[in-house]
Amino acid sequence: MPVITMARPVYFSGSISGGRNDAVLYKRIVDRLQQEGHRVYAGSVADISLPEQGEAEPDETIYKRDLGWLAGVAREGGVLVADVSMPSLGVGYEIATARYLHRMPVICLYRPGHTRRCSAMIAGDGKIRVLEYTEADVTAMLSQLTEILAAL
Repeated sequence: MPVITMARPVYFSGSISGGRNDAVLYKRIVDRLQQEGHRVYAGSVADISLPEQGEAEPDETIYKRDLGWLAGVAREGGVLVADVSMPSLGVGYEIATARYLHRMPVICLYRPGHTRRCSAMIAGDGKIRVLEYTEADVTAMLSQLTEILAAL
């Protein structure tokens, strides 16, 4: 059983508008983080009942809510965990906001298959930790993610 030295707030980011194919995987990640004691802010990204077109809320409402959560997580010394396997402008926006506005630690999860490679803007940033994984090794990736969060 992994040992967590400190449960922390985690903002989890993943594609919604770019496709809901990974919703079940996102829920699995969020559930594991919560089981480890982390407070996870994920909005609707891990909601497996959300339709393909995403939330029904107005864009401005979603924008203000999500950036408010991100700022709150930053104030509490939290971390952004983002799955970047499915390209998403919104996820990229949240990563940049976390890194450069809030100076938060960022961990990106990347599963080859949706793209030829992880974006150089993510993989090339030495301050972003990228965990590459496959469908077959999600459990191992989750264990590694738990260890990284415990070490922060």
